[in-house]
Amino acid sequence: MDFTEGQSASLTHKVTAADVEAFAKVTGDTNPVHLDEAYAADTRFGRRIAHGMLAVSYISAILGTKFPGPGTIYLSQSVSFLAPVYIGDEITATVTVSKYRAEKGVLTLLTECWNQSGVKVVDGQAVVLVTDVAAAQPTLQAQPVPARRPAPQADPTQADQTSESAA
Repeated sequence: MDFTEGQSASLTHKVTAADVEAFAKVTGDTNPVHLDEAYAADTRFGRRIAHGMLAVSYISAILGTKFPGPGTIYLSQSVSFLAPVYIGDEITATVTVSKYRAEKGVLTLLTECWNQSGVKVVDGQAVVLVTDVAAAQPTLQAQPVPARRPAPQADPTQADQTSESAA
């Protein structure tokens, strides 16, 4: 499979209370800022927030299922949490190719998550091994990456309900 700088893929997911509660159960992260409305009301956020790593897991879902796709193996992921993700937010995760080392089968990608208001909530970089990615994956067109992503249009038919991938 050939990769070029600027290739990009996205996934959109509406964060629900059930998502946050399931994530807490699976990970053991039961911080009350995520689970207890009364506790969260007295924090700087004023209400419950989702786990930051829940938003990052949407990036993993893209890598392992959409682009590069099944067989992708994480080597590293840097993450900066820039703004809170609230229950009810619609998060769009995007991965964009920034470098491909074909001789090693290593792909470097810009990783970002944006909320429905166009606020970047997660910024980072992933490095993945793509030597075992199925060759039959569709070719994605290179797209320019905006300095600031505009707010996505509300279209409930476009929201993916995803689960954590094996990436």
